[in-house]
Amino acid sequence: MKILVVIPARYGSSRFEGKVLAKETGKYLVQHTFEQALCAEHVDAAMIATDDERVMAACSEFGAPCVMTSIEHQSGTDRIAEAVADAEVDIVVNLQADEPEIDPAYIDRVAKLLVDNPDAQMATLLAPIESTDDAANSNIVKCVTDKNGRAIYFSRLPIPYNRDAAGVGQAGDYKRHLGIYAYRKDFLMTYTTLDPSFLEQAEKLEQLRVIENGYTILTAMVEAAWDGVDTEEQYQAFVERITKD
Repeated sequence: MKILVVIPARYGSSRFEGKVLAKETGKYLVQHTFEQALCAEHVDAAMIATDDERVMAACSEFGAPCVMTSIEHQSGTDRIAEAVADAEVDIVVNLQADEPEIDPAYIDRVAKLLVDNPDAQMATLLAPIESTDDAANSNIVKCVTDKNGRAIYFSRLPIPYNRDAAGVGQAGDYKRHLGIYAYRKDFLMTYTTLDPSFLEQAEKLEQLRVIENGYTILTAMVEAAWDGVDTEEQYQAFVERITKD
């Protein structure tokens, strides 16, 4: 079973323009992420999908396969689907370009969910919520699952709602959604043809389109969330961690 990691890498970013090509560590941000993907034990290959010649040129510098895709895509999922349309691959892992410190074992973990569960079309990872403030934070997406790890719902609100605690219970009651996905290729191609759903548009969470259309998202818990890079301040913190030695 062939597993391919695809890293969607837009140059434009509302909070940090050109962040994928930030290079204060001596490597591009997207290069760090690409190299982490290559460290995953069960991944057969990794590639980058972009909409900008500057990213394409940078990828050629460090030897990463890169595919130019349409500038019209509304999501990284759509970009990935175009990139792999003609690829001979069974499982596609969607890894965000701004995740330079992801544990490669987590990449293996999300892919293995589909390897081990042939009835699941899609998989993702969850981590413990560290505080009640995080549970209440609408920028941190929460997930509830059934006893077998199948996602029931994702929300920006604290779910489950704890009535006895006036909304937010103990931090340990909540699961944090992490922004990595694995898809079976045939499902990925189907997924991108589905119309945006009501729940997806209400919560601004694309994965709800899958649940609303009756498909399965399988989840697994990992030990902890990792730090992504959304802002210049987060990038500077990353640079400090990488270069402190």
